[in-house]
Amino acid sequence: MRLALTALTDELRRLKAAGVGRVCVSDQGIESLRRSVAALGKGSEPQPLPVVELPSGDKRMRWEALRTLVLEDPVCKAKVRPGKKIVLGVGSLDASIMFIGEAPGAEEEVQGEPFVGPAGQLLTKMIGGMGLSRSDVYIGNIMNWRPDLPVGPDGVQTGNRPPTGEEMAHCMPYLLAQVDVVSPALLVALGATAAKGLLGHGTFGALGEVRGKWHEFGGRPLMVTYHPSYILRNPTNRTKRLIWEDLLKVMERANLPISDKQRGFFL
Repeated sequence: MRLALTALTDELRRLKAAGVGRVCVSDQGIESLRRSVAALGKGSEPQPLPVVELPSGDKRMRWEALRTLVLEDPVCKAKVRPGKKIVLGVGSLDASIMFIGEAPGAEEEVQGEPFVGPAGQLLTKMIGGMGLSRSDVYIGNIMNWRPDLPVGPDGVQTGNRPPTGEEMAHCMPYLLAQVDVVSPALLVALGATAAKGLLGHGTFGALGEVRGKWHEFGGRPLMVTYHPSYILRNPTNRTKRLIWEDLLKVMERANLPISDKQRGFFL
C-alpha cells in the first residue's frame, strides 16, 4: 500500500512539473485515499502472494482453471473498479512467442483483454508484419488489473501509472503460470516496466541498456523492446525501425521465414 501511495505522489509531481495546476478528485476518490492512509497508519499487513496449483490435464483445462483462480482472487477483485474487468492473457495456448506488457489500460479493463487499445492495435500490426496474427501468439500482462489513480467527478479514471513492485509481485505467480501452461519457445517484454518486472528492479536504468538483447526469464529466452505506445508518442520511421530490428531477432530465433521486404521495413 505504501508503494501505491508513493506511485500516486510521483504521478502528482509529474503532473505539476508538466504545468497541471489542478486535479479533480471525486468524493469517492478522497474517501478511498483516506482509508488507505488510515490503514497504512495502523501498520496494515501486506496481502499474501497467491499460490497457483493447477490440475493435471491438457492446456485448455489448465488455462481455464488458472482463469478461474485469477477471476476469484480477492485482491484482484478488490482492485478492479465497479463495472470493469480483470484481465488475463489471450491467444494460442500452443504459441511459440509470448508478448508480455505491464498492465491493462482503459480499453483493456472494459473488454477484459490485453492490448486492445491504440497500442494494442499497433501491436497487432507489428505481429502481422512478422507474418503472424494475434491468434498465432500469446499476449499477456504482468498485471491483471489497471493500476488505479483517483477518478474525476464523473467517476472515470484519467491516465495510467506504472504498477508498483508490490502490485507486480502479487500478479507474478499468475504470469508464471501462463508461461508454464503455454510453454512458449521465447518471450518478448514490451517496455521498461515489463522488463523490470521480468528482469528485476534495479537491474538496469534506461531501457536502452537492455533493449534489443537476449536475456532469460524462467529458463526461456527473453527479448526486450519498446512498448508500442513508444511509437504512438514518436511516430517516426526511426522509432519504428528500432522495434522492428528487435522483432527481426525474435523471428530469427523462432525460425520464422524473413523476406527481403521484411528486412527492409522502415529503412
